[in-house]
Amino acid sequence: MPDALDFEQPLLELETRLATLQAQEDSPRLREEITKLEERLERQRQKTYASLTPWQRTQLARHPKRPHARDYIRVLFDDFIELHGDRLYGDDAAIVSGLARFEGQGVVVIGHQKGRDTREKIARNFGMPHPEGYRKALRLMQLAEKFGKPVLTFIDTPGAYPGLGAEERGQAEAIARNLREMAGLRTPIVAVVTGEGGSGGALAIGMGNRVLMLEYAIYSVISPEGCAAILWGDAARAPDAAESMKITAPDLVRLGVIDAIVPEPVGGAHRDWDGAAAHLRAALRSHLGDLASKSGDALVAERYEKFRRMGAFEEASRPRAGL
Repeated sequence: MPDALDFEQPLLELETRLATLQAQEDSPRLREEITKLEERLERQRQKTYASLTPWQRTQLARHPKRPHARDYIRVLFDDFIELHGDRLYGDDAAIVSGLARFEGQGVVVIGHQKGRDTREKIARNFGMPHPEGYRKALRLMQLAEKFGKPVLTFIDTPGAYPGLGAEERGQAEAIARNLREMAGLRTPIVAVVTGEGGSGGALAIGMGNRVLMLEYAIYSVISPEGCAAILWGDAARAPDAAESMKITAPDLVRLGVIDAIVPEPVGGAHRDWDGAAAHLRAALRSHLGDLASKSGDALVAERYEKFRRMGAFEEASRPRAGL
């Protein structure tokens, strides 16, 4: 188990013991012992991943081996052609975007890209886009609308980059413009949170007719560490913040923030990229099929109503005059 997390240590011990037995000389008694250990390992896996805490899900969502946007693009799409630049300032490698075919249908694909090794992480700014990244994404969305192509977005970012240069070039305006323009886009939009969905940096490409989440992804207005630092002055209380913030897929589908959960292989998407992609392919096929027959007006109205319904509140009764 590469890069095992703390709560996965009991599984790692069982896997190591199983590998040791499998390397020994074959015998009927050994085969029986291996079978029993395999069954025990499978039971332990099911038990472990069925009872994950929000913080443990956060760790899985950030796992260094978890597939990123380009990994899903390579498996799910044909004829991908990446398009660069916002036509205003430059290109932002933290967002990958381009034209592709999904099961024969032309689509526009947009996604955050964190990077794998140190060099790529730096080049892609750890998946934290600058304003030009969001403007590039918007340019591609408008291109999709012009040619009647669905938009598929893959969300995986700690958040938009808060650096001085990004603020000087209009980070807040770029995110706000994306939200406004996506709200009125007359073409189907399916957004998928594949890892971290951090704040406005995620929402800037996440206003879809359908919003999906992978089983162990997270989606929140702020990171658990940031929330803990603000509320308690101690980032080490991130597990407590993660519990309170309701950032997991089961919580968010219950609250109506997302539409559906895409299952992952046991242990997480990083354990089986092809298995995770197969589940995602089925979900995309289903939701695109549902949206295909809807008119532009219907898509805009549906998207508007979807986001207006989010959240719950109560209006206090107005006090009587003189009281």
